[in-house]
Amino acid sequence: MARAEIQEAKRWVIKIGSAVLTDDGRGLDRASIQHWVEQIVELRQRGIEIVLVSSGAVAEGMSRLGWKNRPEALHELQAAAAIGQMGLVQAYESCFQQYGIHTAQILLDHDDLSNRERYLNARSTMQTLIELGAISVVNENDTVVTDEIRFGDNDTLAALVANLVEADLLIILTDQDGLFDKDPRTSTDATLISRTQASDDSLESMASGSGGRLGRGGMSTKVRAAKLAARSGCHTVIASGRRQSLLRTLHEESTPATLLVADEKPMAARKRWLAGQLQMRGKLVLDSGAVSVLRSKGKSLLPVGVKDMQGEFQRGDMVVCLDEKGVEIARGLINYSAEETRKIMGSPTSEIAGILGYLSAEELIHRDNLVLV
Repeated sequence: MARAEIQEAKRWVIKIGSAVLTDDGRGLDRASIQHWVEQIVELRQRGIEIVLVSSGAVAEGMSRLGWKNRPEALHELQAAAAIGQMGLVQAYESCFQQYGIHTAQILLDHDDLSNRERYLNARSTMQTLIELGAISVVNENDTVVTDEIRFGDNDTLAALVANLVEADLLIILTDQDGLFDKDPRTSTDATLISRTQASDDSLESMASGSGGRLGRGGMSTKVRAAKLAARSGCHTVIASGRRQSLLRTLHEESTPATLLVADEKPMAARKRWLAGQLQMRGKLVLDSGAVSVLRSKGKSLLPVGVKDMQGEFQRGDMVVCLDEKGVEIARGLINYSAEETRKIMGSPTSEIAGILGYLSAEELIHRDNLVLV
C-alpha cells in the first residue's frame, strides 16, 4: 500500500541533519552524500523537484581545523561554519556534477524572510533555480547571525523554505525512524506513529521535556517544523536517514516513517509569508469578543478589542495576537507604533483621532495583513 500524499507530491524539500551527514562528528561522510545524491537524481528522473536543506558545515569546519571539541564561543562556531560550508558545497557539487546537474548555494538569515522585499527576492531566485533544474543547497548564514536572530535549528529553516518555494512535501531525515509514542531507547513497547495530522496537539506534549517521549529532544523542533510547513499545505515526513534507499521507497507504507499530514489548504503568498514569520516585535492580548470576530468572521483587528500589550514596535512590524489565556490566535503587521497602541487600545475607532490627533488607519491590523494560526 502506498502513501498517496507522498506519491502525489511534485516538489520536495529534503532536510538532512548532522547526525546523518557526518561521520560521528569527524567531518562529512562523503559516501553518505553520494548515496543521497544518487537517490535525488532518481527522484528528479521521476519528475520531482528537489530543494536541499543541509546541516554539516560546523562539523566539517571543525574537521578541517583539527578541532576535537565543539567550541562554545559564537565567533569560533561561525568561523568553523564558514570554513565547513566550503567543504559541504564542494561535496554536493562534485557528486551532482557526475550527473550534469548544477548546484547552488543559498545562505539565509531571519532578515531575508522577515523583510518582505528580501523574502520576495529569495523566493524568485529559488523558483528560478528550480526552473533551471539546479539543486539549491540551503543553510543558515551562520557567519553573520547572532543568537537573537538565528532560526535556531535547520528543521525550522527547512519548514520556512518549504513555505518559501511552495513545496508539497517536507522530508526531515534524522537518526530515528520517526516519531514514537514513547522513548524507544527506554521503552521496548514504543510504537512508531506512522501517520497523523500535523495539527495534532498531542504530538507537542509527547515531544516536549528532557529527551521527550518521542525519543530525543530534537523531535520537538521537528513537530513544530511540521506545523509550520502545514500552514502552506505542505505535508511532512520524519524518517531515518540511516536506512538504505529510503527516498526510493518512502512512498511505500512498509518503509518505517512518520507522515504528518497538512489539514490546511495552501494560503495565498502574502498570508504564507505572514504565517512563516518567527521574529515578533510585540504581543497584543485580545478580549474574547475580538478573538471570536477574528476566528469566525475574518475581520480586521480594531483597537477596542485589545486589553493589553507587550514589546516595543514600530508601524509595519510583526506582532502576535494572544487570547486572555496566552494562546496565540493570529499574527500580523500593525498599523501603529507601540506608543500609539498603548494610547488607543480598548478605544473605539471613532476616538482614535481625538486621542492621537490624527487617524493613520481605522484598524490596528488590517485583515489583509493578518493570518490566523
